[in-house]
Amino acid sequence: MEAGSLLHSPIPWNPKLPVRRRIGSTFPRFFYFRAFSSSSSSSSSSSDSQGGYRGPKPRRDWIADWVSNNDDIVRSLPIYVGGASLLAVLLNRTVSGIAPVADASSSQSRADLLTLGLAVTNILTGLVWLSIRPKSVSVVSPQGVECRRIYSHLPDSVVSELIWVWESLSEVTCCRSLIVVYDSRCVLQIGFAAKSSIVDAEPVAVDANKLMQGSLCQGVIKSGAQSYLANLSLYPGKSELPFLPSNTQAIILQPLGEKGIAIIGGDTIRGFTTSDQAWIALIGEKLDATLAKNVKNVPLAVQDQL
Repeated sequence: MEAGSLLHSPIPWNPKLPVRRRIGSTFPRFFYFRAFSSSSSSSSSSSDSQGGYRGPKPRRDWIADWVSNNDDIVRSLPIYVGGASLLAVLLNRTVSGIAPVADASSSQSRADLLTLGLAVTNILTGLVWLSIRPKSVSVVSPQGVECRRIYSHLPDSVVSELIWVWESLSEVTCCRSLIVVYDSRCVLQIGFAAKSSIVDAEPVAVDANKLMQGSLCQGVIKSGAQSYLANLSLYPGKSELPFLPSNTQAIILQPLGEKGIAIIGGDTIRGFTTSDQAWIALIGEKLDATLAKNVKNVPLAVQDQL
């Protein structure tokens, strides 16, 4: 009987409330954060899909757009304002009955003289704006022959990397000529080059020793910083680069450590952007690390790949 009553008697169940709090306190908090972020992102995506984009929209500057689209009118506007001011002063002088001769004792005459000075200034400003216009920069076709010379004592992996550098620069930037000189050797000459006057239709070869002894390369290597000649025609040092086409518009001199330099020639004045320069600097560091391991003290030789 006692055993049966014990089996049939209800077992009290009184869960403690702090149990849930302990589980919640020991549970990782980042789970709640992730769950909330996922739910919020899903809700935001659903709201975007339903109602479209509700964020801030870019503002358009209508005045700047109108000025850029009506450049000639804006440049001649001071002339119209100055001419209208002159006519207004003369009309006022005629209608008001004041003597046409300027009188220093008259306040009206002094005001008219000041207005005439401002009107003439506006007219001169308009004439200056019409005469001074920004020079349009256009892409030019290099005057030379195509060249593809690669140093013959290089592994295939290095040759592939050099070709990749050339294809990347020529596709993305205004680069039309690329010369890489390392350890007094012309490792790569590709793109357009100047035409030789001795042999017809042959590109001018790069004299690596003479190039590295020039002031341009010496200054870049000593400083260890990239040099950007945005308008090559303004620099007398272009005479040290006879292998480039005569109408090369801009060049970048990128040092390759202390032993080499990369010369990138472009077909547009100021054609290389700030991003291009930073990217070329990173490519130069990569080429320096690659060529330092593979360019050995071997006889100079050049391999032509046409």
